[in-house]
Amino acid sequence: MNKLRSSEDLRNLREHLRKNQEKERVSIVICGGTGCETFGGNDIYDTFHEILKEKGIVDTFQLKKTGCQGFCERGPLVVIQPTNIFYQKVKKADVQKIIDETLINKRVLENLLYTDIQTRKKITNRSEIPFYKKQLQLVLRYNGFIDPTSVSDYIAMGGYASLEKIFTEMGPSRVIEEITISGLRGRGGAGFPTGKKWEIVRNVPGDLKYLICNGDEGDPGAFMDRSILEGNPHQVLEGMIIGAYAIGCTKGYIYIRAEYPMAIECVQKAIDQTREIGILGQNILGKGFDFDIEIKKGAGAFVCGEETALIASIEGKRGMPRAKPPYPATSGLWGKPTCINNVETLANIPVILEKGASWFNTIGTEKSKGTKVFALAGNINNTGLVEVPMGTTLRELIFDIGGGIARGKKFKAVQTGGPSGGCIPEEFLDTPIDYESLQKVGSIMGSGGLVVVDDRTSMVEFARYFVNFSQDESCGKCVPCRIGTKRMLDLLDKIVSGNGTESDLNLLWDLGNTVKETSLCGLGQSAPNPVLSTLKYFRNEYEALINKSSSGDTPKEDKEKDAC
Repeated sequence: MNKLRSSEDLRNLREHLRKNQEKERVSIVICGGTGCETFGGNDIYDTFHEILKEKGIVDTFQLKKTGCQGFCERGPLVVIQPTNIFYQKVKKADVQKIIDETLINKRVLENLLYTDIQTRKKITNRSEIPFYKKQLQLVLRYNGFIDPTSVSDYIAMGGYASLEKIFTEMGPSRVIEEITISGLRGRGGAGFPTGKKWEIVRNVPGDLKYLICNGDEGDPGAFMDRSILEGNPHQVLEGMIIGAYAIGCTKGYIYIRAEYPMAIECVQKAIDQTREIGILGQNILGKGFDFDIEIKKGAGAFVCGEETALIASIEGKRGMPRAKPPYPATSGLWGKPTCINNVETLANIPVILEKGASWFNTIGTEKSKGTKVFALAGNINNTGLVEVPMGTTLRELIFDIGGGIARGKKFKAVQTGGPSGGCIPEEFLDTPIDYESLQKVGSIMGSGGLVVVDDRTSMVEFARYFVNFSQDESCGKCVPCRIGTKRMLDLLDKIVSGNGTESDLNLLWDLGNTVKETSLCGLGQSAPNPVLSTLKYFRNEYEALINKSSSGDTPKEDKEKDAC
């Protein structure tokens, strides 16, 4: 592909690619996300290629591997385009049948179709499956449709059109104004207005500024950012280039934990491709704007999701947060003004500038605009990656899209916001998903982890698991987090083992609030949430363990000793 030297070159390339797409053959689209690969997606792709080659029809069809298509519970997934036939739980033995029956003889294989949980009817078309039908995909709009390693695929779908637009129709100030009007807030958890952050960094004097994409996703059960980077890295890169243009920045970093090798590989390929065709690097599209991106691999410390700890890690120091102010916007990476945005935040930017801030502003609630990507996990029928408008209720997300509780069990609670989130009981299932509403019921939006538990789960054990995680991931810099989370864990161990007292519950409550109010960074400030929320809504389970002990029942560890 030739180097693009102007916006006109980019438009001409897009038009050329689209014309070729119109002549495209029938496509066999295979999910290549981490979940589907775990179930054998790679083998299925290879088998398709081998059989098509043996039959001499390998050039008759287009074989494509995409990133995560979201429906992880049903992988490996195969979609036949343009008819949108959706096959799930595909095995190597099914490949021959798909080729013979569906591709050649135009017949649908009923046994590979999705069966609706409520109606028990088979559904052929992907878009009619409730899991997909009730989503609104903006960030994930190309996941499952493009090859994440192909810049041509992205451009043909309209990619980098927003970049072209800002160069030809908008200046940096207008870009920031548009993002501000859109109401986009940071999707990393804090919810700070993105346009305001960009404006602050732009107005800080300095000839060198940095833009960092925070892809350090360490929540148990969370895979939103990873799936975006694996499925459509170019949308994130486009958001970064636009952001850099707006704030006056020439150097960017994408911070990804090293345990995400597929994400790192996809992003690096995307960087190399955009650099090669002149969308990244010097004199981008001939506009005199220079910006380049480098990947920084994180060692897997949860605390490095906090912006100042992340900055320390990039600088080669131990990943530990520092007191603020100064904020990174004025003094960040190597003391320079630095803008840090989450993966999902940046992936929203091209969509907003393409469709307009006013359009984006109509989606969501008064204070929480747009959509939110969630990783549905736990005891739920449809686990996977979903994107819904802000304001969607927890009930709609869990029961309409998620298909309800698995194995016919009863809903008990949902934890939003990962290990730092609170546990929300059934009485609040109609709570709309937005920053303020979740805070009111004792939880947080977080980056988008969502874990559902059924009536078999001990909420005390559940809280203990996440406090143990937070305590283990504490960097140890501040006393409230280092000592406070350890004492909380000790108290939980005592209660679970059958040796707790009523005073322990009061101490646990006071200690949790103290840690929350006095910790240095977001890890410590939110670590008590699972405990505080379960004490508030499921106190009876704590009391049951204490009453069991006081009634003379043998504590758990004593029973184990007796058994020995």
